[in-house]
Amino acid sequence: MHQSLRPERPGRLSTQTQASRRRKPKQGDSFFKREFDEYKFLRIVSLISILALTALVLAGLFAPGLRYSLATPPRAALDSPAFLNELEPLVDSKITRNNDVEVIENGENFYTAELDAMRHAQRSINLEAYIFHKGRVTDEVLSVLTDRAKAGVKVNLVMDSMGSLSTRKHYFKALKDAGGHVQWYHRLRLHNWFSENNRTHREITVVDGSIAFVGGAGYADWWRFGEKREPRWRDTMVRVQGDAVRGIQGTFIENWLETAGEILDGSDYLPQTGGEPGHATALVVTSTPSSGGSTRARVLFQTLIAAAHKSIYITTPYFLPDRSMREELVRARNRGVSVQLVVPGKHADHALTRSSGQSAYGDLLKADADVFEYEPSMIHAKIMIVDGAWSVVGSANLDNRSFGINDEINVAVLDPEFAARLSDDFKQDVSRSKRVSLADWQHRGVYERLLEAVGWVFERQQ
Repeated sequence: MHQSLRPERPGRLSTQTQASRRRKPKQGDSFFKREFDEYKFLRIVSLISILALTALVLAGLFAPGLRYSLATPPRAALDSPAFLNELEPLVDSKITRNNDVEVIENGENFYTAELDAMRHAQRSINLEAYIFHKGRVTDEVLSVLTDRAKAGVKVNLVMDSMGSLSTRKHYFKALKDAGGHVQWYHRLRLHNWFSENNRTHREITVVDGSIAFVGGAGYADWWRFGEKREPRWRDTMVRVQGDAVRGIQGTFIENWLETAGEILDGSDYLPQTGGEPGHATALVVTSTPSSGGSTRARVLFQTLIAAAHKSIYITTPYFLPDRSMREELVRARNRGVSVQLVVPGKHADHALTRSSGQSAYGDLLKADADVFEYEPSMIHAKIMIVDGAWSVVGSANLDNRSFGINDEINVAVLDPEFAARLSDDFKQDVSRSKRVSLADWQHRGVYERLLEAVGWVFERQQ
């Protein structure tokens, strides 16, 4: 066969040479191919992991919940021995009768009281907070705690790792160097995935095992100073002295054990009580979620509402009651009980939560309950007053997180004088609020209804 003698064009390889070159992998090709294959494998594994985690989250959000009700609605008077004997085992809390419980309203007052108690501490200071946000308030708190630690006072802090996420560990260096101890509740770790949704929502300060502060406020500037466009928050704390303090201290000790692995015993934390600080009857009701998703906070609130004969006043910053709680409030209204509710208005710190809560107004308004939206600022108080006899102050909101997911603490007080003091504050809050009418609710706009629809997942425990 005659072969052409025409030379190849300069710079152009023969077809045979090109094929040969293509068959020979360049040095390092296998390395890059292996790296590319590993990259694809990691992408697939990551995608599967994300889908699996998403499935777990959705399973939690949309899991069906129970409808809760009392087998036998209470009939005894709320201040009767019969009712007390029934409530005590229901909430698994010991009745104490020698307590002095004082209402302290708003940050400029309760921070002053708490700091004063800390400055006079001689043996121990235990502080647990969902929110401990770096700022002027916490700067002063840490300064006082550091001084007391240097003086030999035992100082222990538990912060929720989600609620106090923006506050870094190095912020507590001076306190630790002085001998103080800091623990974080449920740190955000992959191996803690199944417990991450459980937070400590408790706000507790106990000094020398003899004075305690409980309520809705953590430690942040918005409770004390506010801003130009966002006035300081309205909130309520209580100062407790008497045997109930032991229950509050025990609640802190529970979470200290869980985070630090240490049992805080001895007289520095649990001194012998003596004398009669007051005459109020109280129960310290702690909540830790059960496997079924209900807590003693639900039992406390639902039992008192079911037992009401005259009036129920509730202030809550996050109103997302499930069907069981809405039905209990409607049943109370149908018995002729006055039901009044104060919730945040335009200054609500979570617009979606507020919108979701507004969808729950309907059942109450149709039952002729009174709903008020607080106007001057964000209202963060968590209180309930029943029949002018029982009062509840603590960390629990009227929502599913407080009733089934978070660690909470509430102090239930049987004392007409204390209830009257809280009622005065409640009435003042009502006077600064806008009443929501059934007509207004029925004619709310499309945008509001869309937000309510988006937020319906918060009502997952129906």
